[in-house]
Amino acid sequence: MAQRKRQLVSNELTEAALQLLASKGFDAVTIDEIATAAGVSKRTFFRYFASKEDVVVQFLAGMGADMHTALAARPAEERPSAALRHTVGVPIATCAGHSDRALRVVQLILRTPALHARFLERQAQWRDDLAAELAHRLGRDPATDLYPRLAAGMALTAFDAVLHRWSGSDGAEDPDELIDRAFAVIAPALDAV
Repeated sequence: MAQRKRQLVSNELTEAALQLLASKGFDAVTIDEIATAAGVSKRTFFRYFASKEDVVVQFLAGMGADMHTALAARPAEERPSAALRHTVGVPIATCAGHSDRALRVVQLILRTPALHARFLERQAQWRDDLAAELAHRLGRDPATDLYPRLAAGMALTAFDAVLHRWSGSDGAEDPDELIDRAFAVIAPALDAV
């Protein structure tokens, strides 16, 4: 019960922070405003997060975990391009499903240097996690075989390109269509294993 309550408070703080940060801008929002919007004290905010930046970083960590889970669940015989397309499609589908909020959060991350830097750090971790999962799926040694890391990197580069294009179009372009187009370009290299 205590864990459930803790998760609910964390979710409320995350939602309040992301909404405020996306609508007002990273530098314009105070921790007091986030705490007030979530209906908690500033002290409670600091029990869950060390800073405003950490709220966004936690949101990104969930994205990476979702992608790793998605890749691990794909059929073993599936082509790498299809498995990776589905993998990066998970956060893309989340963006499309909550397009207004997701667009504002993506734009916030891409336009705020400190958040963009943390996003790139997270992507490096995601690449390592996805490369390890790919190596496992294909029975390859990630320490000696370049393919898993290159394939994971290509998939995440496609993901990043789609986020930039979608964000730059103010949501006018369909992120799912963009990811399909990106994977049409990289699929031949991914499947040349």
